[in-house]
Amino acid sequence: QVQLVESGGGLVQAGGSLRLSCVASGSTFIFRLNSMAWYRQAPGKQRELVAVISSSFSTSYADSVKGRFTISRDNAKNTVTLQMNSLKPEDTAVYYCNANRPRIGRDYWGQGTQVTVTS
Repeated sequence: QVQLVESGGGLVQAGGSLRLSCVASGSTFIFRLNSMAWYRQAPGKQRELVAVISSSFSTSYADSVKGRFTISRDNAKNTVTLQMNSLKPEDTAVYYCNANRPRIGRDYWGQGTQVTVTS
């Protein structure tokens, strides 16, 4: 019913930048009512929340990415983005797009996109 498709991952040197995008679709999915988030998971580690943007456009970030990453959304395009600057090798992970509908509590996930930061 709901599809989340990520793009923008790749290989970058430390200090570089990448911009991830996630496009949502679905006939019964009301994008603007969902909180959107980016998670990441490195090999052997737990999946962690990186950034979230609510339906009212408020944002929150993991301490490890504050000041370096920016999450934004465009409701007209059903798109959420993650601008990643000053990348570090520790940022290497598979990044996943997530949608959550408050109260209803539904969660949807994208397939993930690989981000690799070399030193």
